[in-house]
Amino acid sequence: MSGYLRRLATTGAAYTAASIASKLIAVALLPLYTRYLTPADYGAAEVMFAAVVTASIVVRLGLIEALLRFYYKDDEDPARVVSSSFAALFWLATAAALVALPFAKPISEMLLPHPAPDLARISIGGLWVLTMSEYLLTLFRLEERARAFFLTTMVNVLLAIGLTVILVVGFEEGARGLLIGSYGSGALIVAALIVVHWRHLSLRFERPLLHRLMRFGLPTMPAELSLYGLNFVDRLILARSAGLAEAGLYSLAVKFAQGVNVLVRGFQLAWPPLAYSIRDDDEARRTYAVVVTWFVAGCAFVVTGLWLLSRWIVRALAAPEFFGSYKAIGLLATGAALYALYMVLVVILGRTGRTEFNFPATAAALAANVALNLALVPSLGIVGAGLALVASYLVVLALMYSFTQRLFPVPYEWARLARVVLVSSVLVGLAELLLPTSGFAGLLSRALLWLAYPLALLATGFFSPSERAWLAGLRKPAELSARLRALRPASAVVDGRVPEAYEAELADEDTRL
Repeated sequence: MSGYLRRLATTGAAYTAASIASKLIAVALLPLYTRYLTPADYGAAEVMFAAVVTASIVVRLGLIEALLRFYYKDDEDPARVVSSSFAALFWLATAAALVALPFAKPISEMLLPHPAPDLARISIGGLWVLTMSEYLLTLFRLEERARAFFLTTMVNVLLAIGLTVILVVGFEEGARGLLIGSYGSGALIVAALIVVHWRHLSLRFERPLLHRLMRFGLPTMPAELSLYGLNFVDRLILARSAGLAEAGLYSLAVKFAQGVNVLVRGFQLAWPPLAYSIRDDDEARRTYAVVVTWFVAGCAFVVTGLWLLSRWIVRALAAPEFFGSYKAIGLLATGAALYALYMVLVVILGRTGRTEFNFPATAAALAANVALNLALVPSLGIVGAGLALVASYLVVLALMYSFTQRLFPVPYEWARLARVVLVSSVLVGLAELLLPTSGFAGLLSRALLWLAYPLALLATGFFSPSERAWLAGLRKPAELSARLRALRPASAVVDGRVPEAYEAELADEDTRL
C-alpha cells in the first residue's frame, strides 16, 4: 500500500512543478497589482477570464479529450489523430472568434454590469489563444515531454509578468492590462508551439476520423461545462447582484485559496494513472479507501491553515481595499478540497466505464449553485458565494458517491475521515471564538494551533498501528534518508499506454497571473 502512496506523491509532484512555480509568482505579484487595480477592475478582468474558459470548453467540443484517448488506440494512426484534431480545433476556434467579434458590446453587457466592448474584444481573441495553447501543450503530454511542458509554461508566465506589469503599472490600463498581458503572451507561445509541432499539424481533417473523435469527445463536454460553471456562475451573479468590486474581492480570495489548488492539481494528474493501473478489483478498493483518507487529511491541514491565517495572508499580500477578501478564503479552500474528492469518484466511475453518470451529477450541482448564489449573494456577498460553492460540491459528491457505490463499492474509512473533519472544525472554531484576529499575538497563537493539527489527529486515534510505527521511524535520520532515496518518480504509463487524464478545466490557471 505504501508503494502506491509513494507513487502518487512523486508523480503528483512531477506534474505540478510548473503549476506551483506559476502560482507562487502570481501570489508574489499581488501586492503590486492590487495597488494599481481597483477591486472593480480586478473583478471585471476575472469575470472575462472565466467567461473565456467557459466558452473554450464549448468550442473544443471534447476534441482534446478525444485526442488523449485516440492517440493510443491500437486501431488508430497517432499522426492522423493529431493532424485531424488540430485542423478541426483550429477552424472551430477561428470561426467562434470571428462570429463573436461583431457582438462584443452585447456580450460585455451580458457579463458585466456596464458595457465594456474593449474587454470583450480582447477576451474573444483570448478564446482563440487559450483553446489553441491548451491543445498544443497537450501534445507535450502525449509525447511525455515533461521538461518541455514545464519550460513552455514558465516562459509563458514570465512573458505575462513583463507585459502585464508594463500595461497595469506603467500605462495604468487596469482590467485591459490584465487581459492583454495574459492573452498577448499566450499568443506568442501559441505561435512558437505551432513552429515546434509544425510537422505534425495540418489544416485539413479527415471526416471519418473526425466523426469518431467527436462521437467520443462530445459527450464529455456537458459534464465538463457544468462542472466549470460552478466556478463561473458565482462571479457572474456577484458582478450583477453585488457589483464588480465584490467580484474582485471574491476573485482575489480564489487566488489565495490556491494553496489547496496546487495540491489538487498534482493529485488530479497523478491519480488516474495510479488508479487505473491496479488490475485486481479488491486491491483497488482497499487502495482507493486509504488514498482518500490520506488525501483528505492532507487537504484538511492546508484548508485549516487558510481558515486560521487568512486575515494575515491578505494583509501581507494585498492593498487595504482588498482586505475583505479574507472572508471567503476558507470556504473556497474547502471547495477546492471537495472538488479533489469529486475527481477521485470520477476515476472510480471511469473504471466501470459508466461515465454517462457524470453529467447528471454535475448538472444537479450547477443548478444548486445557481439557486444558492441567487439566494445568498444579495445578503451575504462573497461569503454567500463561498457557501453556495461548498454546498454545490457536496451535492455532486453525494450523487457521485451514490452512483459509484452501486457500480464499484469502496470500503471508505469513515471513522478516520470523521476524525479529520472533527479535528479541522474544532481547531477553526476554537480560533474564531478564543484567539485574536489581528496583531502578532493573534498570528502566533493561530499558527501554533494550526501546527497542532497532526498532534490532534494522533490524540484522536487517527493513525493505525502500522502508520504510527512508520512515523516513529522518521525520528531516525538514517532511516529517513533511505526513505527519501526510495522516492523515485514513477512512470505514468500503464501497459505501454498513458491513461486518459480525466481532468476538469484548468487550462489557463497555470499561466494566468
